[in-house]
Formats: sequence, structure tokens, C-alpha cells
Amino acid sequence: MDATAWLGLEPTHNPMRWVLPVTPGISTGHQFLFGGCGLGAAIAALEGSSGRPVIWATAQYLSYANPPSIMDIDVTIAVEGRQVTQARAVGHVGNREILTVNAALGERPMDVEGQWAERPDVPPPDQCGPRMPRFPGAESIMDRLDTRLASALDFTQLPGPGMPGGRSALWARIPDVLEMSAATLAILGDYVPFGIGQALGERAGGNSLDNTLRVGRLVPTEWVLLDIRVHAVRNGFGHGDVHLWADDGTLLATASQSTIVRFWQED
Repeated sequence: MDATAWLGLEPTHNPMRWVLPVTPGISTGHQFLFGGCGLGAAIAALEGSSGRPVIWATAQYLSYANPPSIMDIDVTIAVEGRQVTQARAVGHVGNREILTVNAALGERPMDVEGQWAERPDVPPPDQCGPRMPRFPGAESIMDRLDTRLASALDFTQLPGPGMPGGRSALWARIPDVLEMSAATLAILGDYVPFGIGQALGERAGGNSLDNTLRVGRLVPTEWVLLDIRVHAVRNGFGHGDVHLWADDGTLLATASQSTIVRFWQED
């Protein structure tokens, strides 16, 4: 299964319009569309309409989409060059805009390449404990993800001292998705809110205002290491990024976000 099928994204007779049924399986425990799934669906639509792979894509989140609504995704090709396409996708439920995604797509084969970021040294997935669900018994996207605490605090350790340097790490995989893609990485890259609670040492997270995915090199991998780096929390907002690593050390992509910081209620 690829990410398009996993999300439930469907084409229409119009090659520039796609539809995404918003189900609990792509929603948060609070029952609204998970931001990474929204960006992932927009990326899949952009790639499907343009016929080119995403280089970068950035989402601005404007409103919530709740199950069982249907989100239409309309793609506009703004500029189509020999090697690069500039495009945008707008996701809306009826007349209510949910997210806007701007992106560049294309590829330029070149012999020169390099990777300079360094992956953190953490135990392999089979030596890391599972991340327990925050909403036990609630149907959500977390039922379809497998996440392991590589260098992170469990819920039971919060509140407490935050992670040193504002840095934490999770191993993650989507068991039903066999193909690595930009859309898959968009789903997995939406973890700065998790990192904010880890950095603060509080039962906290947030709602994403945006999410930008920059694609490095796609290689087959079962597990993806989410290397989460929170840079600052101020004035009620948090900022950070996620480096997404293949299990062989390849940098697959980076994701960056700003979020509204929120603290969880005890119940």
C-alpha cells in the first residue's frame, strides 16, 4: 500500500481535484484531521496532478476538518518549467478553507551530492519501549502508527526535567505503508508538538500553524527516526524542526513547524 491509499485520497474526473474522506484513522484523538495527513494528502495530490516529485511543500493550517466530512483538494499549477513546477493545493470542506499548501516539484539529475547533518546515536527500534497512546481506547491515527521512545520521556515521567537541549527522538513506522514517499514523510514529520512537551518537561503539545517538508533522498526503510529539535518557546508559541532519518543513516527529509503551545488537562 502507498500513502495515497493509506490516507484514502481519491482522484476525480477532474485531474486538478482530489477528495479526502476525513476518517478517525487520519485524525487526532480530539477528532480533527491530523496536520501531517493533511499535508501528506496535498503532496500526493500535487504529485499526481503535476507528474513530478515534491522538492519542498509548506502547509498553512487555517481551520479544522472533523470526521465524517469530505475535504476537497484543488490543485493549481502556477508555473511549469522544463525541470521545476511551482504549484499550490487548497483543501476545503464546502466553502471553509482548511489548509493551503505551496510547493515546488521536479528533479535535476546531478552527479554531485552530499549529506552533512548528523544522526543522533540511539538504540535500534527493537530495543526501545513503545510510546503509549495519550487517549487509550479512542480511535485515531495513533492506532495505525508504531512509535518507540528512542530518546524521549514517557507520559508517566511528565511533568519533570525536560529533555537536554530541547532534543528528543522517536522511531516511527506505518506498518501498512510499504513505499517511502514525500507524502509518507509528511505524515511522520508532524512531531514538533510532541517535542515541545519533551523540551518543557510538561504534559504539553500544541496545534500546528504550519508545516514545511524539504525532501532529501528517498530510500527504502521500515523505520524512520524522528530527530526532534525544539528551538524556542515564547509568547505562547513554539518553534522547531524534525530530521527524518532512514535506518541506514540516510537523511530522508526535514520538517519544520510553528505551533500554538497548549497544556493537557489531567482528564
